Amino acid sequence: MVRRYALCLLLALALGPRPALADDTLTIIGAAPPAGFYEVLDDVADGAGYFRDEHLVVHKEYILNSATAAQLVAGGKADIVGMSIEPLYRGYDKGLRLQCFFARDPQYDFVIGVLADSPIRTLADLKGHDIGEMSANSGAEVAANSMLAGAGLRRSDYSYVVIGGGAGALSALNSKTVAGVAFPSTEINLESIAGNAKFRIFHHPILNDFGTYCYAAQPATIQAKGDQLRRYTRAMVKASLVARENPRVAARYFLQGAGIKVTPEAIAGEVRALTVSQGALPAADPWNKAIGYTSLPRMKLYGQFLIDSGQIAKPVPAPAIATNEFIAFANDFNRKAFIARVKELR
Repeated sequence: MVRRYALCLLLALALGPRPALADDTLTIIGAAPPAGFYEVLDDVADGAGYFRDEHLVVHKEYILNSATAAQLVAGGKADIVGMSIEPLYRGYDKGLRLQCFFARDPQYDFVIGVLADSPIRTLADLKGHDIGEMSANSGAEVAANSMLAGAGLRRSDYSYVVIGGGAGALSALNSKTVAGVAFPSTEINLESIAGNAKFRIFHHPILNDFGTYCYAAQPATIQAKGDQLRRYTRAMVKASLVARENPRVAARYFLQGAGIKVTPEAIAGEVRALTVSQGALPAADPWNKAIGYTSLPRMKLYGQFLIDSGQIAKPVPAPAIATNEFIAFANDFNRKAFIARVKELR
């Protein structure tokens, strides 16, 4: 009897999930600067201790170009990339093989913006003007080209100029170096706070409810490090909930996780950023039990949009671009109790 029990125990240990170890590591390359809103959840999860709770050590690096970040992760330089999804489609025929495993926002973030007092009243008014973008060949170009074509402009009717983000972008707009920007709407929100500027925003008429950003990894990494990625996504769901339910505490966690000095002024700035950007957070609906989910039918439609706009030549299978295999696990915790605790934090 004892021998049979011991054998069963050994089989259970062999077949069961590997215990989480403190030295489980993941490396992330984010296509945004360290203090950028788009990597806020990583830093919130880090500062809150959610990665630690999941027995993960997460190393974060940042650059300012989705395509380059994707190539680095596809080349094995890191495990995860936080990025816009266009490079996944555009690079597929060139051998780029990455899958989104956690959707980072519920809405299409790329817009065209001009200052509120600009003489540009319609998209057609951008004919003959320069348009600023954060980095060359950014994902925002895809949306901007589509929107401007819908307004009757040809690609030769306007030009893009790299102006970065933040104060530099506002300076380019105020000095009339560019007439408008093809930017993420969240970046425009942050600049409106930092620079006390008001914008006129043009949204894409078709893609409003399509998420723009995701966390992606090589299929081989998803298979080899599935256990770590499951725990990573659960930490990200919790980070998205605290950012939604208690922005002040999330702001402090963000600063701690990003290695930025925690001051009342810094917290106040991050609270404003989180407040104006709630619609771009995965937990815009905090009771959604599928936070991070990617709609494969919507991905298929987006692939067709990229074909129609000349970005790719042929369809890319949606399952090759996205998987939802970690989402059930990521959302499998007592949501009610967690939110109640988060709301009580000070």
